[in-house]
Amino acid sequence: MEDTLSAFSLTTLGTMGIVSLIAATTNAFNGALLARRPDHYKHFTVIGVILLGYAGGIGGGVIRDILVNKVPSPLVNPWYLVFCFVAAGLAVVLDYNSTQRFKDGVFQFMTAFTLPWYAIVGAQTAVDTKLGYFAAVIIGVLATTGGRFIIDVACNVIPKQLVRGEYWVLTAAMTAGLYLFLADGLGWSQVIATAVAFVFGFGFRLLAQYFGWEEWEPWEPAPSKAGEKTRETLGTGLKDEFDPTGGGAKV
Repeated sequence: MEDTLSAFSLTTLGTMGIVSLIAATTNAFNGALLARRPDHYKHFTVIGVILLGYAGGIGGGVIRDILVNKVPSPLVNPWYLVFCFVAAGLAVVLDYNSTQRFKDGVFQFMTAFTLPWYAIVGAQTAVDTKLGYFAAVIIGVLATTGGRFIIDVACNVIPKQLVRGEYWVLTAAMTAGLYLFLADGLGWSQVIATAVAFVFGFGFRLLAQYFGWEEWEPWEPAPSKAGEKTRETLGTGLKDEFDPTGGGAKV
């Protein structure tokens, strides 16, 4: 009984446990918002949206833990389930009370904010289980992108990993690699290495979203690209939102 109650103590999580909880919570918020976006929404119930929020929040962490032969963290510490539920619920409320442009801006910002956390935890978890650095970066990427993969498949959408995404996968890999270099290579403390890697990953992802930096595509004939949807950058969205002439009001 005492061991069960101790699982509710946040003080037992440690640095990586707290980072993992932040990653799960913020990704659950993103997952619920994603489920309500026009390109993903399939008339889900409220429970359906919250379940997809859970998929986004803990999906990557469960994949990470299974790969390193651990019991998934949400089954050990109930705070993951509690925080993810609250975050998904907040996303549902935000979606109901906001305009589409505002929701798109929040979603893009939050995807940049959430990305580094799972990359860092995934890399450290792999190192803790005596895996090599290359494997640690791979697990960092899978932990970061796994939840989105589950949601995309559930919504019958091509997984984000396979299409243009403002250096989404690359940012996860670079963040995991930078963290490992600082923490294992230079011997920095986990807190400082995490902070630096987070700032790098968050900043790079925001810049990629703002300027529209994207992964390269192979050459395609013109007819294949004719029906391709134009992608709006975060920079364009912000300019429209705060345009003093009222440009943002048209959306």
